[in-house]
Amino acid sequence: MVFKRVGNGRPYPDHGLSPSAWYKIAPRQVRLDELVTTKSVLDLKYLLSKDSTFFGDLFPHVVRWKGELYLEDGLHRTLRAALQQRETVAARVYDPAWFPELS
Repeated sequence: MVFKRVGNGRPYPDHGLSPSAWYKIAPRQVRLDELVTTKSVLDLKYLLSKDSTFFGDLFPHVVRWKGELYLEDGLHRTLRAALQQRETVAARVYDPAWFPELS
């Protein structure tokens, strides 16, 4: 199994983080099998595109909520890592308890 669970939607409240707030969070390694997706559908054009990281953040965005790690953005990047047989991915992890000043 690649992910802990495949979800559909965000079970946590809107955090209101802007792209610049996400950039303030240093990336760290996250195990793919600890992630719960917030999207159940992937558009293959994003997965297969050579310049898929041209626009936006290079690191997936993960939200820690009630002890779970939810993959909010970057499903195509994490799935690409899984296809390369990697067990971890560098991601920006937001936890309201760690970064209350960002929300």
